[in-house]
Amino acid sequence: MTASSIFTSAAGQLKSPFLEGLTVSDRATVLAAASERHVQAGCVVVHQGEPGDCLFLIIKGCARYFYITPQGKKMALFWLMPGHIFGGSALLSTPTDYLVGTEILKDGCLLVWHRSRIRALASQVPRLLDNALSVATGYLTWYLAAHTSLVSHNAEQRLAHVLVTLTHGFGRKVSGGTCVELTNEQLANAANVTPFTASRILNSWQRNGVVVKTRGRLLLRFPEQLVPVNF
Repeated sequence: MTASSIFTSAAGQLKSPFLEGLTVSDRATVLAAASERHVQAGCVVVHQGEPGDCLFLIIKGCARYFYITPQGKKMALFWLMPGHIFGGSALLSTPTDYLVGTEILKDGCLLVWHRSRIRALASQVPRLLDNALSVATGYLTWYLAAHTSLVSHNAEQRLAHVLVTLTHGFGRKVSGGTCVELTNEQLANAANVTPFTASRILNSWQRNGVVVKTRGRLLLRFPEQLVPVNF
């Protein structure tokens, strides 16, 4: 089965900013040029500092960017869901190393293009570069918001900001609110607070009925009742 047929059967009309605006023919050409890779939770697909040889598109599962500091601390960054791409360095004209690592959080499937192939496709379908630039701008916007929150807000405000951002972008509407698969540790890392602080604040929100915690999952019921902050 070809990558394009797998894409169609597994993901149907999956919306991806990277493929937005492509004609049916161009979309088919781009997808057919990819290879398929099944991935398991915990797998590190992209390692920080390695050559940016491949571009990836998530068609099933989810992933996360992370960064290892010179001191060896692992910093959780942006969450990636179906339709998102990573490994954008492969599109650059000058060979470049990956700036961050990417790990799989939930079993899934990726479409993969080697650098030479995706570069050739970008010449053939210029809209791909426009879309990639738009994606990069979106990531920069998220990082700017996160940095602003870090330097301007207290721990509870940062935690509220991250939780609302993640549920808005990656949550699933269910009865009673919006559900997001997220552990206390992941939330703490994203908000740059300790797991103890995150647990304390989440327990307070749960007592007030704002959130419901279960193992590896959070249900956000009343986001408007969190600490007032410009999200």
